[in-house]
Order: sequence, then structure tokens, then C-alpha cells
Amino acid sequence: MKLTRRHFIGALGLGAAGLGVDGLGVGGLGAPRAFAAVRTDAAPGLLAKARAALDAHGAKVPHRDVVGLVDFAAPSGKPRFQVIDLASGRIVSSNLVAHGRGSDPANTGFVQRFSNEPGSNASSAGSFLVGESYVGKYGRSRRLHGLDPQNDLAFDRAIVIHSADYVSQTMASTSGRVGRSFGCFTVSHSDIAMVLAQLGPGRLLFSAR
Repeated sequence: MKLTRRHFIGALGLGAAGLGVDGLGVGGLGAPRAFAAVRTDAAPGLLAKARAALDAHGAKVPHRDVVGLVDFAAPSGKPRFQVIDLASGRIVSSNLVAHGRGSDPANTGFVQRFSNEPGSNASSAGSFLVGESYVGKYGRSRRLHGLDPQNDLAFDRAIVIHSADYVSQTMASTSGRVGRSFGCFTVSHSDIAMVLAQLGPGRLLFSAR
């Protein structure tokens, strides 16, 4: 999907309020920022790729105070969705997140493949612009706009951040994995409000393995 002015207005419309409730501030485009050294549990190089994506996409990602990182190399039973405050180097939160059933047909708990195809029910890799929130089938959710060729159909595929019963710490502890989505970044009911508040509109979500 090619991003239009309408999509950017929707993605940025709530930007000023995206992180105010958490005291993390709102990072605009202004002068270049010196990011703090960040210690994460993500795969080596994942944060570097996210920072490179911020540079590559420029003004398309106007708020650079925090990023969301999803390490799809890790099993789904581990908290592989991290929100990172780049200015302070603080890991704001680490959360369980499901991957698409099309990415793991045998339900192993590991991503085997990515896809951008409608109907694939698979997760996509790459850079996503975090968009506006809405209330839908799964409650309060947040839209995503794919910025790369490998995920540019994310909006059309309705790939969003939402919560569901099939993601919980109890399931992760007993089964070693959580359930699978239809391609969405699905977190637990207990985490959704926090994740949506921390990762507001106009920010980057980056996934890879």
C-alpha cells in the first residue's frame, strides 16, 4: 500500500498525546538526537537495524523518542516485544507477542517465514509506522502502516496491534509458547493498554529475525 496524506494525518493526529501520560515526552524531528547506549534482550543487530530504519524513512517517522522492537528470532513464549526509550537507554517494557499462523503452520512457537500477501495469515518483517487507535473486534487496537516493500500491504491486510485471550503469561509458562494470530502483533489483555500508551502514533515499530 502506498501511504497517502490521509494515512499520515491519521497516524500523526494523536502524536502529541501518544506518550504524554507516561512522562516520556514527544520526540519531534528537530535537531539530530544523540541516542543513549541501549541494552536490550533482542538479537544482536536488531536495534541497529531499527535505528537505520529511522534514518532511512526520515520524516515518515516524526517521533523518535521510543521505538518498538519485535525479535521474531525468539520463541513466542518469551517476551520478545520491547518498547525502548532511545534517549535514556531504558527498556520501557518487555511483552509477549504472537506471530501469524501463516508464519508457523506447525505451531512450533517459532517464526518460519514472513509474508506480505493478503490471506497468508503470516507476520511481516520490516518497518511500520504506528498509527491511530480504534476500538474493534478485539477491543482497543492500533493501526500500522508498512513502510517497506516486504510489508507495504500491512494496512490493507488489517495488520494491527491488539490483544487476545490466546496470549498470556500462563500459556507461555505452561506450553512454552502462546497462540498464533492472523498476522497481527497480538499481546495479552493485561499489556495492551500499556503498550498502546507507550508506543503512540508517529513512531516506529520494527520487526525482524
